[in-house]
Amino acid sequence: MPLVAGVDSSTQSCKIVIRDAATGELVRSGRAPHPDGTEVDPAAWWGALLSAIGDAGGLDGVEAISIGGQQHGMVVLDADGRVIRDALLWNDTRSAQAALDLIAEVGADEYAERTGVVPVASFTATKLRWLRDAEPENAARVAAVALPHDWLTWRLRGFGPTGESVLGPVLEELATDRSDASGTAYWGPDGYDRDLFVRALGHDAVLPRVLGPSEAAGPTPDGILVGAGAGDNAAAALGLDAASGDVVVSIGTSGTVFAVTDDAIADATGTVAGFADATGRSLPLVATLNAARVLDAFARVLGVDHDALGRLALEAEPGASGAVLVPYFEGERTPNLPDATARLEGLTLANTTPANLARAAIEGMLCGLADGLDAVTGQGVSVDRVLLIGGAAQNPAVRRIAAQVFDAAIVVPAPGEYVADGAARQAAWALTGQRPAWPIEVVETLPSDHRGAIRERYARASAGRIDSTPNWGHDAREEAHSTM
Repeated sequence: MPLVAGVDSSTQSCKIVIRDAATGELVRSGRAPHPDGTEVDPAAWWGALLSAIGDAGGLDGVEAISIGGQQHGMVVLDADGRVIRDALLWNDTRSAQAALDLIAEVGADEYAERTGVVPVASFTATKLRWLRDAEPENAARVAAVALPHDWLTWRLRGFGPTGESVLGPVLEELATDRSDASGTAYWGPDGYDRDLFVRALGHDAVLPRVLGPSEAAGPTPDGILVGAGAGDNAAAALGLDAASGDVVVSIGTSGTVFAVTDDAIADATGTVAGFADATGRSLPLVATLNAARVLDAFARVLGVDHDALGRLALEAEPGASGAVLVPYFEGERTPNLPDATARLEGLTLANTTPANLARAAIEGMLCGLADGLDAVTGQGVSVDRVLLIGGAAQNPAVRRIAAQVFDAAIVVPAPGEYVADGAARQAAWALTGQRPAWPIEVVETLPSDHRGAIRERYARASAGRIDSTPNWGHDAREEAHSTM
């Protein structure tokens, strides 16, 4: 029974699943925490990966492994393969002005055409420009640039600084995949755009070679095949086996809405990021800042837990008797209103009840995500069903209300580590040459019960909050993907 392993190296932790390559059955798993912060020494990721492997009982019997990881982070290496400074993560926003500078120099339309994205503080290119401007001595030492999953794949294969690795600092052995490369803002349909890369860093450097979906980066020193790896959202889409017509709505700390499409997306407004997926197609994606934490806030205000919040919400009628929440508690990324605040409208003495407040909280959160779905469909993406994942998707009230907010059937897969599962599928693909057809367990399917009045009231309320001009790169809480 050949086994394969998939890794999710996310912002918060490292998780690994080990599965039967033929059936997808979970054999064992492990995890280890990552340090907090928006800049992290990559050595912490390497240590967490080794700890997670140990927690899973090691890699005995594993014939292939692949790593999914948080996108966009900047890992800069010198000529000896040493990390020059702590990696800046996707959620480090010090490069907001650098994003504006790059857009001013190149143009939003030009960036979208060449790379499928418009720079924001999340993307690697903006972090490199920040490094060039803020730490010129460090920038001058950069011999190679990698993303978190690229660097971990390189280390897993035995490469790294002399004295810390088996095979030494062979920078040309860095490898990545299309999905992670597409989040850098210097990669596009024709490969790396060296002009945009040099514009960001100030000079050229080694970049990871970009592998195809089923290609392998090479073996570990122990002979385990290492797959290409992927960015976290692309790995999740592969883990869910998402197909054309599927839109994934992930409700975590932040929210993401993404779909797998055959055609590339180039949205000059920057609302929809035209990423690549892990199968050779595209992954248009929208991110929102206000997702499950909206429910946290209202549960706290009402003095209940999440289950009770859901039960209260289902006691109220759709539309919460006119109470509407615009949930911009942390500003918002979609629409790009970094300085906006939340607003609760339409309250009367009659409708100000715990049930209506709970209902307004869930409806407002879902309407914000539905705005993201509108942006994706506005790029020509068709929607047959919504795959609802993330911690909040386990609340029955969120599911039922989602069927009323989204004009599509709602499918709720069983809770799982879908980023790690996608990486495991990729490892099996590299090992066998065939994309695995492992089954996906579904907890519930709800037919569309669309109530247009919910979105209409929300649209009127949110229009009143459009009080600032979109300013790409300014948001102090920029988000271009979700770590799940």
